[in-house]
Amino acid sequence: MPFTSLSNPEFLITSLIVVASPGTGALVTLAAGLSSGARAAIHAALGCTIGIVPHMLAAITGLAALLHASALAFDAVKYVGVVYLLYMAWMSLKERGPLAVEADGPPRSAREVVTHAALVNLLNPKLSIFFLAFLPQFIARDEPHPTPLMVELSLVFMAMTFAVFAIYGVFAAAMRDRVLTRPRVLRWMRRGFAAAFVGLGMKLALVQR
Repeated sequence: MPFTSLSNPEFLITSLIVVASPGTGALVTLAAGLSSGARAAIHAALGCTIGIVPHMLAAITGLAALLHASALAFDAVKYVGVVYLLYMAWMSLKERGPLAVEADGPPRSAREVVTHAALVNLLNPKLSIFFLAFLPQFIARDEPHPTPLMVELSLVFMAMTFAVFAIYGVFAAAMRDRVLTRPRVLRWMRRGFAAAFVGLGMKLALVQR
């Protein structure tokens, strides 16, 4: 019987746990929903999903293995990601910025939201580790056509990412009015996002090959 990821409950459950776990993509989508509404949240979820594509292609073509074989290359990508997360923390604290949660801020274009969200996942080397170490476990060693199966697994993972992040963002958008009408809550929300990004940056800095 041909393998299909949709009939593999172990893969689906594990992927859902990985996707639903709090991370930078989820935070960016939540921030988009709170600051600009449901449409921006969907755009952010799309951007995070697009940011997965380079990691998928790297794993399929073997570039991820090369990246993890080189300590210098891995650390370069890792620390660029750390710096970007710290930049996002700073932007979260500002009253005007791409991550500012505010009631009367200027509207952000779909391209801006998608691009920013895509960069978040693009600069996360943990995703390449995921694709290199996790997905191949669901492909038999004697599989005659492993590449199509890798693509299938990756596409399902991406679809789950988009769906879960979109749900997070739309929920945040539904809570938007309650947050934005309370300046004190808004202030602590900014601080919370900033602290979360700093924490994720420190966690990423400790990631080893």
